[in-house]
Amino acid sequence: MGATPAAQWLVVGLGNPGPAYARTRHNVGYEVVDRLAVEAGAHFGADRFQAQAALADLSGIPILLLKPQTFMNLSGPSVAAWLGLLSLPETRLAVVHDDLDLVLGRVRVTGGAGPGGHRGVASVQEALGTQDFPRVRLGIGRPREGEDAADRVLEGFAAEELPVAADMLARAATAVQTLIRHGLALAMDRYNVRAHASGASA
Repeated sequence: MGATPAAQWLVVGLGNPGPAYARTRHNVGYEVVDRLAVEAGAHFGADRFQAQAALADLSGIPILLLKPQTFMNLSGPSVAAWLGLLSLPETRLAVVHDDLDLVLGRVRVTGGAGPGGHRGVASVQEALGTQDFPRVRLGIGRPREGEDAADRVLEGFAAEELPVAADMLARAATAVQTLIRHGLALAMDRYNVRAHASGASA
């Protein structure tokens, strides 16, 4: 991807690079953009601005899928560099990430809010100088009693949690598509419900 790609949206999945972090709760953002790439028949290319990128077509809308290859808390400069290269406003940036404050299986779309303790989101907001961009948040559940939050996000899903996690990833990918095709208000109305078919609630 040598030339500047033409894209109307930048969709960023937050995660930590490397096989040691694959399939951990913290990397669900990566998994959602991977799913979107597969569905669009797109492929991630070589690193640029410390990120892997894939240009995809979403029902005629060109979008750039991005996976920063820095560690989570340093994601911001990469996202800012790509947004600048694409000449897109922050409102055309969608950041997909895990959220400890949502129960496992919950998907929530927000338009502008603080990082809520998420260092990856905080890095992006600091690099952009704003928090006014859409986010798709995936619930990974609060730590168990006595468990440290850092340990919680870096563990994998238990066997009994996998079906709920898989359903959440699929709905989050659809939430991104809804956001891009139909706008933030409809995406929030459709996904920010108290419960869904899997039984997860806030």
